[in-house]
Amino acid sequence: MNLVSGRNDVGSVARPGMIAPSSGSRAATTFARSASRTAARPITASKCVRPCLNSVTAMLERIGCGWLVLSEAKRVLEWNAAAETILWACEDSIGPPGDLSAALRNLIAGVPTHFVAGSLSWIVIRNAGDRPVVMNEEGVVTPDGSIIVALLDRQPRTGPNPETLRKMFGLTSAETQLALRLASGDAPLEIAERSRLSRTTIRSQLASLFAKTETRRQAELVALLGRISVLP
Repeated sequence: MNLVSGRNDVGSVARPGMIAPSSGSRAATTFARSASRTAARPITASKCVRPCLNSVTAMLERIGCGWLVLSEAKRVLEWNAAAETILWACEDSIGPPGDLSAALRNLIAGVPTHFVAGSLSWIVIRNAGDRPVVMNEEGVVTPDGSIIVALLDRQPRTGPNPETLRKMFGLTSAETQLALRLASGDAPLEIAERSRLSRTTIRSQLASLFAKTETRRQAELVALLGRISVLP
């Protein structure tokens, strides 16, 4: 750019691989258009879908939120332990993980909700029994049309962070939920009845908890969980 005249004089400088101006302006223009088409290659949605999901869910993980990834049909595809804990607290018996979609529907029943495909929605839970507040983020987050739902529970956490438990001891989702219920004071048989699981299943999960946390008794396990509650 000639700062005095205001003309762009860059094109008059010959560079290796370029057609000199003397060869004809039409050929130079054709070459420039061809080079422009070669350099500008759009990034397809499939290449950035997973990074978009991972970056958003990782952010929610860091701030201690629960998150769910829904299909366009509003079915739960993925979730974290914190989301399962929040839905479990709002729904006495959500059953196996496949019922998380039903638990989400029950949570927002009667609340004006419009999950937009490819976006992020926040569900803020103020107090147990209150109707949650649903807010939608503007702008597209996921190019594939899946929906990210963030669950923010405003009630103070009294037990250990489920994600911390899972990462520290390598717990499964079911073992994490059992640990949290034990930490809140529930008895194993009561947990079996409310979660619609057999006593044998609960005993098996409890034995696995003892092995992974290197504890031998329920009281010892609960004491350990209480100490872990101070961790983020």
